Amino acid sequence: MACRLGKPRGHHRVTVPHRDLTAVLGGGDASLLFNPAAQEGDRNRDRDHDRGPQPASHAWTSSRNDFGLQRGHRPILARRPSLYSGSMSLLTVTNIRHTYGTRIVLDGVILSVERGEKIGLVGRNGSGKTTLMRIIRGDMEPDSGSVQLQKGARIGYLSQHPEFEENDTVREAAARAFARLNALHEELNGVFEDMANADEKALERLLKRQADLETEIGSEGGYAIDHKIDATLLGLGFTDAQVIQKVSTLSGGEKARLGLARLLLESPDMLLLDEPTNHLDIDGRKWLEDFLANEYEGAVLVVSHDRWLLDRVVKRIVEVERGVLRDYPGNYHDYINLRQERMLTDSRKHAKQLDKIRSEEAFIRKFKEGQRAKQARGRASRLERFKEQELVERPMELDVMRLKLPQPPRVGDILISSEGLEQKFDERVMFENFNIVVRPGDRIGIIGPNGIGKTTLIRTLLGDIECVSGEIRKSPRLSVGWFRQNQSHIDLSLTVWEYLQSVIVSNDGDTRASEQQARDLAGAFLFSGREQDKKLELLSGGERARAVLAGLVSAAHNLVILDEPSNHLDIPAAERLEQALTSFGDKGKHGGAMLLISHDRALLESTCTQLIVFDANGSLEIFQGRYSEHLALKEAKAREHEQDKARRKKRPTGRVARNKGERKTKKRKDPLERMSLKALEKRIEQFEARLSEIDDALAEPEIWKDHQACERLQNERVKIREDLEPIEFEWSRRAEED
Repeated sequence: MACRLGKPRGHHRVTVPHRDLTAVLGGGDASLLFNPAAQEGDRNRDRDHDRGPQPASHAWTSSRNDFGLQRGHRPILARRPSLYSGSMSLLTVTNIRHTYGTRIVLDGVILSVERGEKIGLVGRNGSGKTTLMRIIRGDMEPDSGSVQLQKGARIGYLSQHPEFEENDTVREAAARAFARLNALHEELNGVFEDMANADEKALERLLKRQADLETEIGSEGGYAIDHKIDATLLGLGFTDAQVIQKVSTLSGGEKARLGLARLLLESPDMLLLDEPTNHLDIDGRKWLEDFLANEYEGAVLVVSHDRWLLDRVVKRIVEVERGVLRDYPGNYHDYINLRQERMLTDSRKHAKQLDKIRSEEAFIRKFKEGQRAKQARGRASRLERFKEQELVERPMELDVMRLKLPQPPRVGDILISSEGLEQKFDERVMFENFNIVVRPGDRIGIIGPNGIGKTTLIRTLLGDIECVSGEIRKSPRLSVGWFRQNQSHIDLSLTVWEYLQSVIVSNDGDTRASEQQARDLAGAFLFSGREQDKKLELLSGGERARAVLAGLVSAAHNLVILDEPSNHLDIPAAERLEQALTSFGDKGKHGGAMLLISHDRALLESTCTQLIVFDANGSLEIFQGRYSEHLALKEAKAREHEQDKARRKKRPTGRVARNKGERKTKKRKDPLERMSLKALEKRIEQFEARLSEIDDALAEPEIWKDHQACERLQNERVKIREDLEPIEFEWSRRAEED
């Protein structure tokens, strides 16, 4: 869904009282257009002007002070250009404040986004990321502050429930992204038809309109939209068979992917993406990364738990923490390093300030009565001001998780194995002749396209589904813990710590862990003291998944199976899970084995030392090594295949080339065929006149001193020659026929 500031041509404007909104009415989704320069925003800017210049959007910016950070450490945080100097940014967010009840979610947030800038928005679940995104796109009104968008700029965002014409095919639904381009093509065809019977005066006007339309068509994507549609749908995981399916037959995840495809094809000036990889397999994620990093020229503000995407696409990270934004230059890897430095600095200062507070409080208690009572009261007042204005808050998540996992029951050398395993589903062979041996300490990732059979393989190995053929052997002491997407088996009336106490085994071998052990485990998985006392039924999906995972890895199973465990986890929680799983596969620390189904490449890379790889054709292989090694090998094979194909490729014969041309002509009639001979001659004269002007200009010695002007003229000359060639060919063909 794309938003354009201002009234588009050929559309209606509808005013919405909540916030000066407009809607584009027509085919496909209604696209919401918002005007951030509404009255409330104007009042805020007037008030800001009265106060004088405001702070630039550098480091993290808010209405709070900087909590006493030492000047020597300020360069840790990124500095952004001032919002009030030079040309206006593509997007400017000024002093946004928003609360839910008494809880402050955003506290004086300032953010600027420049054209073409790629930004990752990160933070704990519930920190305010989605709230900020909703405010930017106009779905939510903040308590105060304003959002400004450059005039004429379009913001595109993906609705949680994208709307389609249910009778459209997948390809037709994606093509609706080019509704404006299709309208331009229709108008251009009408111009060509009018040229056939136009007099000289009308022809002059039509030729000018033709040139204008061709320029607009070029800026909107030209004639290459068929290729763009096919490449985008294929990149996001739609097969040739799915492309011709009706939209009404798609699942929710497939519709989400189709909505993303349509949004990318619309190519707005800025994309707001909230977890865009949720329904994408690994190949889809790689394609999206490449598109955003190398092809899409607009700005991007993306919320994602996919750390590989954040590493490869963004050049700036903005973190939402405690209601304010902290700004870091670079990708996710750079952010982690810089954030750790800042947290260490804050931690040291926080400790020093606590020492100072304890010292002052001791003085006040000692001398609150007697001769020095007045001095004690003065110190008490200053201490309160210090706590309110200068105290550095204790950094979040500074410590590395220290988690001692209980040892599972001892088993032999093999936990589970298969030989000649085959499975079918509705006559479709999902895998065949599959052999594997899972031993204690193995950490095995299972990767492949959506719906290829990864979960079916696990269920077959465990005996949940009977295999078509083959043999499976399991250790008699095998204990399996399985994290599934559906967690209906847990008792939601328990608190977090009560649930963990009920499922984990204590480190000293008792069957039931103590309350303190359960609370320590909850803390290791980022549950605060207050959150540990919450009932599971009150937790969000991500919090509940975190609690279940904490219990699973600490329940002394000797085989743990994880099916997309990071889907609902924020990045800090996913990193804690990584640390636990790395310990889990260490024979010295735990001795269990792990099977992990995941599209999270960072999780696969850090935890798995083997891979079971499904490809799109259903073949199955075991790769000994990490994900990055598998990826490098796969890319090397692809390059070798392309080089081999290029060497063997032969130039088509003249007859084949003519046949291809004939088929193409039948598919779409050449617009030049609709022009009269007189119109063709007029167009040739215009091009030749401009070529003569360019040649005269290039003949002047002075022009060669201005390299940019010279290059511009040469490029224009090449473009005119390219445009002139088909017109001259058509004119010659007509002249011969006459």
